[in-house]
Amino acid sequence: MDQIDQQIVRILQDDARIPWSELGRQIGLSAPAVIERVRKMEDAGIIEGFRAVINPEALAQGLLAIVMFEETRCAGLIEFCKGHPEVVECHRLTGSYNFMVKLQTASVATLERFLDDASVYGKPSTWIRLSTPVPFAGYTI
Repeated sequence: MDQIDQQIVRILQDDARIPWSELGRQIGLSAPAVIERVRKMEDAGIIEGFRAVINPEALAQGLLAIVMFEETRCAGLIEFCKGHPEVVECHRLTGSYNFMVKLQTASVATLERFLDDASVYGKPSTWIRLSTPVPFAGYTI
């Protein structure tokens, strides 16, 4: 990635709906040149997709829980998480815990059901988000 690609990625992280012509104007390239660079970054796996940022609280899914698992049956937990609609992320870790699962759900009752169902795959420890004083703002490029 050169400096122009880095500029493109920074702008797209902030506004993925920006018209190619406007993005090109901001960095001094034509729209076709911007499109070509973006496609090359997609082909290289640098840009994996374009997504809408959703407010889960507006969808009555305001409870965010981080569930850490130890003594984990890895393959089973991975498949369970892939098939669970409220699992937002699942990360395999080093250290005391084998996995971290981020769960966005509607209530403590739905969290409890998740924990009951998932406990066959490992020993869960749970944290519930109170607030997000520093939200995700994109990656440093």
